Formats: sequence, C-alpha cells, structure tokens
Amino acid sequence: MPFKSMFRDLMGKNGVDNKLNQLVDQKCGLGYGNFHLTPDGSSSFANALVQESLWANLPPELLLDIIGRIDASETTWPARRAVVSCAAVCKSWREITREVIRTLEECGLLTFPMSLKQPGPRDSPIQCFIRRERETSTYRLYLGLSPALSGEASKLLLAANRIRKATKTDFLISLAGNDFSLTGDNYAGKLRSNFFGSKFFIHDCRPPCNSAIQSRGWSRKRISAKKVAPRLPICNYKVATVAYELNVLRTRGPRRMNCTMHTIPISAIQEGGTAPTPATFSHGLDEALSPLTAPDGRKEKSVSYCIFQTKSNDLTGNTSEPLILKNKIPRWHEQLQCWCLNFRGRVTVASVKNFQLVATGDPSQSVPASEQEKVILQFGKIGKDIFTMDYQYPLSAFQAFAICLSSFDTKPACE
Repeated sequence: MPFKSMFRDLMGKNGVDNKLNQLVDQKCGLGYGNFHLTPDGSSSFANALVQESLWANLPPELLLDIIGRIDASETTWPARRAVVSCAAVCKSWREITREVIRTLEECGLLTFPMSLKQPGPRDSPIQCFIRRERETSTYRLYLGLSPALSGEASKLLLAANRIRKATKTDFLISLAGNDFSLTGDNYAGKLRSNFFGSKFFIHDCRPPCNSAIQSRGWSRKRISAKKVAPRLPICNYKVATVAYELNVLRTRGPRRMNCTMHTIPISAIQEGGTAPTPATFSHGLDEALSPLTAPDGRKEKSVSYCIFQTKSNDLTGNTSEPLILKNKIPRWHEQLQCWCLNFRGRVTVASVKNFQLVATGDPSQSVPASEQEKVILQFGKIGKDIFTMDYQYPLSAFQAFAICLSSFDTKPACE
C-alpha cells in the first residue's frame, strides 16, 4: 500500500479531523516537481491536532526504525516524497527524521531544501539538467540525466529569473519555479554581474554556516522599508565571485574563467579537509518578529541594513585562503577544427558556454594532484535550450547553479 494511503488510514483511525489531512496534503506538495517542507510554526493548527493524537506518542525507537526503513527503500524521486511526508507529520517525527537523514556528502541523496546548499558527494557527481525558457528569461534546474531519460520523474531543484538593468544583470534564484520574490520564503539567493559582464557575484540569503569563516569587512546597502515586508530584513552574503578573462584582442577561442569560493577554504580539498555544511535551513522567524537594529545598537525605523561578507578570516585572525576554481583548457582538434573537452558523453552540442571547472592551488598549499585533475563542475549543451550540469564536492547545488547561470549572460568584452 502506498505510504500516503497508509498515512490517511491511520490518521482516520486516530480520530484526527479531515482538515488536518488537507493541511498535510498542502505541506506535502503532491506535485513532486516543486515540493518543499514548510518551516516550523507555519501551520500551528495542524501541529496542535497532531500533538493531541497518538502519532506524537509513538516510541522513538519504533519511529527511528520505521523512518530508517523508508529512507533506505525510497532513494529516487518521486518515491522519496515519503521521507519528506514523515517530517511533515509533527515535531517529534521531524526531529527523528533529521537524525536519520544524512548529509548529501555522506549519502548522495537530495531530500530537503537544505540539501541544495550542502556539498555534493565526493565519489560520484550529482547529475542534473537546466531548461532555459527564452520568453520569460527563466532557468530551471532539475535532478536527472536529461528530459528524455528522466521524463516526469525529474525533480525541480532551483529556478532563476534574469532581470536586465542598465548597468547590471541580476539572476534571482528561488526554491520554487514561479516565485521570485525577494521577501518570500522561497528566495535562495542571487547572481549579479558588473557592467561589462566580465565579473559575477554570488549572494546567498543566509550567512555562512562555518563558524571558522567570519566577516571581517562589512558592506551595508540601504533599502527603503516600504519595499520590503514589515520587520523582515533582506540579507545577501557574498559567497563567491566568478570572473571571465577579458578578450581585448578579440581572438577566437574558448572563454577563460576563475571562480573564487569565499566560503570554501582551500583546506576543503586537502587530505582530511571538510567543506562547510549547513545542518538545517534558518527561516529567520525570530528575527522577523524582532525590531531591526542598526550596527551601533540603535533601532532602525525607516531603513533596514543588508549586510554581506566581503572577506573571510579564521578564528586565529589569519586570513584563510579561499578555494579557487578555473576552467579546464580544451585542446584543438585538427580533424574536427574545433576545441574539444572530454565530457564523458554528457555534452553533445558544441557551444561557447560549455566548460569544466577544476581546483587550482600553489605548491605550498599541498593540494593533491588527483584533486587538481578532478572535474568539480561541468556544464554543457545537449539540445535547444537544454543543458546538463554535473557537480560534486565541495560545491553545492546552489553554488553550481549560480556559476552556470553566469555562462548564460552576454559577455561582449570576453568573446
């Protein structure tokens, strides 16, 4: 019997009202293409009903065994909705589910929205594809090999909307496919370009999770309080910079790009190193209900401060070296008369947008040669408006998607 049917039957046996079933259906997002778990406290009525039922009083040992079995058996979407449904029952179920679900680096499975900002697995890449919609300037990231192979089983991960301005271009990245509001719960971050399209800045909506990476220099951006939700600060933390080399002589050839990951230290790819891994999403409900304060402690009435990281340092005060990625230089094929890279069958159409990123480092940084040859992110075209994106440790899906979005923008000074 499907998990959803068992869930409804047991809920009826325990005397829970039909309204709770409707609320659970809304939280579970029956359309698996855009499912996301709602934050705690968003449906207090449903939680109150569940807490009074027998669901919240099940022995933790039994819950741990049940959810563990479901996690082990449902490893692909849309069947993996059952794991998320367990977390949507009540608070006690959610806590047990958090204990069972391992990080993306450990299990290689995307389950909750927090997985999109966790480093990918070390051994094998996460294979995704991007669909571009030219009419709406929208880009959607799906989990799967390709639209032809994945079909309806493709899981929507992230979406971005391009907004062109006079001196810059913004890509607003959202957890939902049709909500690109800066003040909504689905806002994940943004990508912003400079005037020439040669440099892009990746901003995250949440602060860096690693306590060893703290802000040293702060920048403030004043935003009118009328343009944001009441008492809801908009914060963007600069987590990476993507720079394209200027082509002054207008010579033909592939693009050259460098990515500086400000929140990932170079030690993450050294032997025994680890990358910062967020444990859960912070929805900022407490901060949204508290009055905003200026940096000097005064209450701010008409202006909210947007603070983001500009430079990182460790706890000892020494500046930590960030991880730097560069694109792998293709070779010229005499017979085909084109530049070639080995994408291992994942890219089938030649395009200037295609690239592979590898780590780079000085000999003094003790980066193994195997790590410098490993492709951390690859992006390429397979059809009209269809592109593949494969990423792995130490990048997250959000960071990889933002880097790939920079390839879509026009770069007159770099080509």
